[in-house]
Amino acid sequence: MKGMHLPCENIARYVLPIFRSSIARELIEKYNYTEVEAAKKLGITQAAISQYLHSKRGYKGIPQCGDFLPSVQMAAREAAKRMATEEVDVEEITSNFCKLCMSFREKAKMK
Repeated sequence: MKGMHLPCENIARYVLPIFRSSIARELIEKYNYTEVEAAKKLGITQAAISQYLHSKRGYKGIPQCGDFLPSVQMAAREAAKRMATEEVDVEEITSNFCKLCMSFREKAKMK
């Protein structure tokens, strides 16, 4: 028997870590955040940031979402820019990620 999987589960499992990883890299490399500052901004631990930076987390899902990678990276760059230059909170970034997820689901339906 096959288990019930919600449409966003695979996106959350494979794409969200890539999104977070990309934001963390942008904040640190482009906006000179420390790992601790980036972790606070994203609401995750410094250890998670370190794992993202050392590719121990985040990019493991590329085979499952390779077609979506440029969109994810572009959305992450924009999110990092807004996080670094504006008063934007994680809830707003999360909402934007949900919109990205919906666009992926729509594209998948069209194929």
